[in-house]
Amino acid sequence: MGDRPVAIVTGASRGIGRSVALELASLGYDLVINRAREEQPDVLEEAGAVGASCEFVAGSIAEAATREQIVKLAKTQFGRCDLLVNNAGAAPAKRLDILEASEESFDRVLSINLKGPYFLTQLVANWMIEQRKEHTDRSLRIINIGSISAYTSSPSRGEYCISKAGIAMMTKLYADRLAEYDIGVFEISPGIIETDMTRAVKEKYDRLIAEGLTPIRRWGKPGDVAKAVAAIAEGRLDFSTGSVINVDGGFHLRRL
Repeated sequence: MGDRPVAIVTGASRGIGRSVALELASLGYDLVINRAREEQPDVLEEAGAVGASCEFVAGSIAEAATREQIVKLAKTQFGRCDLLVNNAGAAPAKRLDILEASEESFDRVLSINLKGPYFLTQLVANWMIEQRKEHTDRSLRIINIGSISAYTSSPSRGEYCISKAGIAMMTKLYADRLAEYDIGVFEISPGIIETDMTRAVKEKYDRLIAEGLTPIRRWGKPGDVAKAVAAIAEGRLDFSTGSVINVDGGFHLRRL
């Protein structure tokens, strides 16, 4: 197969995932991208315009068949996977207080945000271990897109917070398990990022940011997250496996 590195990016049709895919394409990666909807996303053509070969798999990563198809396509089309970016995620369809939230919503959010990435990583990690045996000098990495919601209470979307807390521990577990194979695992923790997911609460966060919720008083952009992914993809943090990269305008700082 080709000499270009290959990245799998889930949830890559818009927002953070789209910016990540385009950033990686600009760094010379070929791509396998995924989203739940069937229509091919525009990012395929945009990434192709900068020289990347791109493949697309439709379907929810909550489903085992989708996860298997993603890996199978990467194997058949490229024969390698150098980087996995677990970005796909979903908010509750309706925000409800944890005293009222439904089991159905909990199952849906946890399946997409935690179960899907957990078992996709399992598939890719086992394949990366096989690649390591044949290519001892190849750089292999996994990035999980977490959230400040992993440690910040939002009782109106508890299932989302729990899913991201799970991603934080998943990062530690895989970083520990895969270190012997020199496969780095990282978490990027975005803060308040201007995407479709946050559009409904824009007025609220405009006010809070202006009042100093974040030391850097602006919304985060998907490109801010993509730059952090690029730093990892370029090998700048290879001795820092298991690390959390905060992309939150300083939200994580505890201030008096």
